[in-house]
Parts: sequence; C-alpha cells; structure tokens
Amino acid sequence: MKNFFQFTERNTSYKQETLAGITTFLSVAYILVVNPLILSQAGMDRGAVFTATALTAIIGTLLIGLLANYPIAIAPSMGLNSFFTFSVCIGMGIEWPVALTGVFIAGIIFMILSLMKIREKIINAIPEDLKHAIAAGIGFFIAFIGLKNAGMVVANPDTFVTIGNLTSPTTALAVFGLIITIIMIVRGINGAIFYGMVITTIIGIIIGLVKMPSSVIGSIPSLEPTFGVVFSNLPEILTPDVLAVIFTFLFVAFFDTAGALIALTSQARIMKNNEIPRIGRALLADSSAGAIGAVLGTSTPATSVESSAGIAVGGRTGFTSVIIALCFAVALFFSPILSVITTEVTAPALIIVGALMAMEIKNVNWSKLEVVIPSFMTIIMMPLTSSVAMGLAFGFVLYPLALIAQKRFKDIHPIMYVLCLLFILYFIFIA
Repeated sequence: MKNFFQFTERNTSYKQETLAGITTFLSVAYILVVNPLILSQAGMDRGAVFTATALTAIIGTLLIGLLANYPIAIAPSMGLNSFFTFSVCIGMGIEWPVALTGVFIAGIIFMILSLMKIREKIINAIPEDLKHAIAAGIGFFIAFIGLKNAGMVVANPDTFVTIGNLTSPTTALAVFGLIITIIMIVRGINGAIFYGMVITTIIGIIIGLVKMPSSVIGSIPSLEPTFGVVFSNLPEILTPDVLAVIFTFLFVAFFDTAGALIALTSQARIMKNNEIPRIGRALLADSSAGAIGAVLGTSTPATSVESSAGIAVGGRTGFTSVIIALCFAVALFFSPILSVITTEVTAPALIIVGALMAMEIKNVNWSKLEVVIPSFMTIIMMPLTSSVAMGLAFGFVLYPLALIAQKRFKDIHPIMYVLCLLFILYFIFIA
C-alpha cells in the first residue's frame, strides 16, 4: 500500500493521510445536505439526490485517488447545481430529466476530450505565472466563502459587502474557531485545522448552537426516482436550448476543474516544472464522475476546492482520497450526524486554507506589467464573481492581448490564442 501510493517519496504516513482525508470530508460533507436541497427545487426527489450525491462522490474520489494518486475529493459542484436548478430548470423552463441528460452528454464529451489528452494539453499550455495566479485566486475565493459562511462579511446595498455582526452567537462561534485554529497552526501543531473543527463543534454543542442529532443511523433513500432517467430523454438534446445548456456545462466545468487541479496540485507540491504529472488520469476521473453522476441523478460533479483543507493538514497521496470516499460511504448510513457539521464549524478551516493557498501569489512575477495585470484580474475576479471560470476568463483574454501589444507573438502558445477567442465568445454568450 505504501509503495502504491508513494508514501516515502511524498514524505507522508497512514496517520497523516487519514487525518487529511477526514478533514477534507468534514469540509465538503455539507454537499450531502445542500445539493439535495438545491436540486429538489428543480423538482427532483430529495432522498434520491442525497444517495446519488454520496455515490457520485465515492466513485469520483476513488477514481482520482487510485488512477492519479491525488489527495483530492470529487463531488457535485455548488455553482453548477445552482446553475442547473435556477438558470436551466426554473429560468429556461427545461424539465430536470432533460437538463440531467445535458449533464450526461457533457460528461461523455469530457471523457472523450480527456482520452484524447486535449484537456491535458490545454492545462499544460497555461503560462506558469497564470497558474500561480489561479492558485492564489482560488485561495482568496475560498477565504471569501469562509468569511461569508461565518457571517463575518455580509451583503450591503451601498458597499456590496461589509463587516457582519461579530457578536451574533453563530458568528462568534466561527470567530472562536478561527482564533483557536490560528493559534494551533502558528504553533506548528499537526492537524490544527482538523482539531479546530472538532473543538468548534464541541463548544457549539455545549452552548447549544450546534444541535445534537435526534438519531445516529438513518436509512439510505432509494435511487429509483432519478436513476437512469437520462437514457429516456436522449432525443431531447437536439433542441437549441439544451445544446446551449450542454455547451455552458462543458465550458464552466472544464475551467472550474482546471483551475482547481492547478491550485490543489501546486499546494500539494505535485506540480513540477509547470506540468502536473498524471493530469490526464485526474481529468478522466473527473469526467467519468460527471457521466456517472448524471446516470445516478445529480448535477455535474467537480474537483472540490475544499480538498485544500486536507492538503493543508498533510494529505499528499491518493490514500487521502480513499479515506474521503470511505467517509462518504459511512455517511450514507449515518446521515443524521451530518447535522453537526454546520457552516460555522467549517468556515474557519476555509478562511485559513484560503490564506495558505494565497501564498502562491509570491511566485507571480510582479515586475512585469504584462504579467501583473492579467494575474491580478484572474485573482480578483474569482471572489468577486464567485466563479473560478470567470477569473480564468479574464486572465486568458488579457494575457495574450498584453503580449500582442508588445509584439511578442511567438511567446504566446497557440492554445492560448484559441482560449482567448473562446473566452471572448463566452463573454458575448453569457451577456
């Protein structure tokens, strides 16, 4: 087992990997509650979506762990499930079985692109400075999510965001968890992020802010309402609306996953010489999970940026992913316990992990304007638009344009010209 996962080469251990896996699971487990809640608003059966969400996470995470040896979780994407429900089903009036068929087709196309190594070539063609900017931008994005979940920043009609009520009991609990975790992490305590989540949960239960579950073991809901419905709706995909949906799922999921993989492999020190080893296998795992998830009954899964929490604890190999998958399997039977994992509990972990990932910003060449401006826009637009893909869009358009302005045509990889054009068309399309 140690040889298979390269424990010695990556300087890790069973304890370190297990702790990392549990930490990542606790950070991403909210998807088991939130995904069914969102997709049920599109008319899908909440129980079936819960089971589909867990099974998709188990399969996708095992695939990326065993095929690519990455310490990463794959689970249904929060942004794409909202797009599925509110834009496609409610906004465009497309029935959820037809929309789910669009997700399935997008997954199949992803698999073909991965097998042809097209996705791999695109990711490797991204300039090194932009890769560091992507990692840093996702760090700021994750930290912003954590601050929002904690109630430390809230919406404001005049300034868009402002400081929240820090004396609110739930916000105060998150602040307490943040302070405890910071103290442990700066003192060099291994597993500080995980222990911070445990301590915050215990304190929350003691003071009554986190409710104890009424039961421990729950029954596994049936998949019957959603399983396999995509196959009976395949003729519907030829309509213009559904083709547009497939294109959007392809585009956003492609670059969300690309950005997440760049950031996480950089954080785990897997990326070498501006290339990511076994990236093709990771992309195949991700795309396979997309097609499988649609068959089971959930919207598009993606590489979870919350995996950064486990990597920060010390996750370095696919054994971390095996532990995450096992945790999802256990969660199928112990779903009531998930109620103790509140946003206030996970918020401190996301804030600190965001700070750790933002350290990548130091590797960007800040002495050259043609690098600074595209990198800055990549970073700043991720948290401001709540979209990794949108941050990449600005970077991929501005970077080639900046070099073209300097007449450095040969310094631009041909793929970057194509991406620049595609993202310009994407901006026009979403407008």
